[in-house]
Amino acid sequence: MNLLPRSDNDGIVPSPLPEAAGYVVVVAVGLAFAVGMIGITRLLKKTLNEDNSNVETFMVANRSVGTGLVASAVVSSWLWSTALLSCVLVTYLYGISGGFWYGAGCSPMIVFFAYLGVVCKKRIPQAHTVLEIVRIRYGTVAHLIFTFLAIINNLFNTINMILGAAAVITFLTGIHIMASTFLLPVGVVLYTLVGGIKATFLTDYIHTFVIAIFCSYLTTKTLLHHDVGSIDGLYDLVAKAQPSHEVDGNYQGSLLTMSSQQGIFFAIILLVSNFGAVIMDTSYFIKAFAASPKAVVPGYVVGGFAYFSIPWSLGTIMGLAALGLESSPIFPTYPRPMNDLEVTNGLVLPYIAVAVAGKGGAVAVLLMTFMAITSTLSAQVIAVSSIFTFDFYRTYINKNAGNKDVIRWSHLGVVLFAAISASLTAAFNYGGINMGWTLYMIGVVTCPGIFPLVLTILWNKQSGLAAVVSAVTGLATGLGVWLGTAQALFGKVSVDSTGQILPCLYGTVASALSPLLYTVILSFIWPDNYDWTRFREEKLLLDSDTQTEESDRKEHARQGSKGGVLSSASEVVYDKTDLRWKRYALFWSLFSFFGLWVLWPLPMYGAEYIFSKTFFRSWIVVSLIWLWTSLLILGLYPLWDGRKQILIVLKSLRG
Repeated sequence: MNLLPRSDNDGIVPSPLPEAAGYVVVVAVGLAFAVGMIGITRLLKKTLNEDNSNVETFMVANRSVGTGLVASAVVSSWLWSTALLSCVLVTYLYGISGGFWYGAGCSPMIVFFAYLGVVCKKRIPQAHTVLEIVRIRYGTVAHLIFTFLAIINNLFNTINMILGAAAVITFLTGIHIMASTFLLPVGVVLYTLVGGIKATFLTDYIHTFVIAIFCSYLTTKTLLHHDVGSIDGLYDLVAKAQPSHEVDGNYQGSLLTMSSQQGIFFAIILLVSNFGAVIMDTSYFIKAFAASPKAVVPGYVVGGFAYFSIPWSLGTIMGLAALGLESSPIFPTYPRPMNDLEVTNGLVLPYIAVAVAGKGGAVAVLLMTFMAITSTLSAQVIAVSSIFTFDFYRTYINKNAGNKDVIRWSHLGVVLFAAISASLTAAFNYGGINMGWTLYMIGVVTCPGIFPLVLTILWNKQSGLAAVVSAVTGLATGLGVWLGTAQALFGKVSVDSTGQILPCLYGTVASALSPLLYTVILSFIWPDNYDWTRFREEKLLLDSDTQTEESDRKEHARQGSKGGVLSSASEVVYDKTDLRWKRYALFWSLFSFFGLWVLWPLPMYGAEYIFSKTFFRSWIVVSLIWLWTSLLILGLYPLWDGRKQILIVLKSLRG
């Protein structure tokens, strides 16, 4: 994937940290988290009666997770190691538009899921995975097709994460890339096996808070570095570097303009592929099912807006600093610029972190990368484990499976998916495929099921035939357009040509939008008229959960006089306040999309404006204020939201 006209030789940059540091972080810190989760799990069982040997607790945390943990969890789900590395990479490639578009391409999708999540919880409150909804409505064939698409989505997402994280950890510490590839999932598997989805929520909170702290540290450290000096100093560095970094398609080739053709192409790819990554990722549905009814919408909305600041601020400041300092003796590759392989492997962030903060910067990026890969990998692992358990074992092998059987198979699913994803990542690596390639093409394979799945939940006229045919033909259409465009534009189909921006753009858009056309046409020809109340007739809870359900019913009944609440997993009572959540979710979804993706950036794209120093200063200040506000929200709000449970635990520890 030759995004830059540079050679791939010129020497190897020495690792700033010793090899032992890599193994300490990848193995020891991972094991420490696993041991910590074992302790926390036992403590929660003792004090709050949260028993992870019960499948409802293991998979969906008794559907009681509060707003604070939901917000930190959805941010964590999008804080891929790839996101942290790529927001800096695209700023380096396209200029100041890159970091902004990365945040704008992710946040609206997170907020939109609040609407989808609250509808799911209302219509089928017993569900564990979204694929159960497909099976109940359309039957076996559709269920198998969408299960395949969901697993493909999770696999490509996971491979993309591990490719970037392994390359960065290998550079920073010098450990073999295969060692980092296979050791990264070990700690995740251990604490997920012990703690289930609640362990994922708790570690998501810790990881997100730590990553936000390091992002704030690196951006501040960069602006205060003596070779930068201030925000104005960063502007001067970029202006000085401008002659050697003109960007094709940018207005006057400038790095300091939102009028970037390649930037807008990337923004479209990211927006559409992220739509697929959210909708087809069962981990988002699991977290929505695990949230309490009143935590879904505020949790996803707060998380979506908090997330935006991280790639915007980190990507803008670190990416522009890399452009400005690449010709400085403090830059690790000096006197040469970075080559293609280094850029597409995501090494822009670690290089600039080492340049401005030395070994401290290397440690910060190492820990950020580790926290990001383990938290997002945990979500992917638990998601595929739920598919393996509820959509394979309990559906096709043992319909009468008890609690112990389901837990055993969920553990097996965790281990199998971790092993398979690590092995495929190794194969991609040896095949010459890196993070940059997967970043651009991932939407081609993750997007075909978007609209058929969304309409399964929202439109009762979509037929099973339309859902299946549109998803399959949409995948074929996307792959055909992607490969055909690569052949037409570059004369061959190769790793290099298929990783270029235009084939990936056309393939992703075709993969996402063609199924909408197919399913609408087929549904009008052969319409369905599905009765949503049939979802309630399906028994999805295990028999062994009856006692838990009964105790929940009694607890909620005591609260019934205070307003409509969840009275049991199979019977949902909504008062007027609860019914407003769907409208709130729809409003915030539209607000985030039109605000962050349309009304703010598109006029700036059309204005052909090059940032003045004053405007640049305001741009950076706003991004930093947003970042620090997100830090406080993600760090403190979950503690305040869970203060009652924390007090119960503390009182229990005091005897």
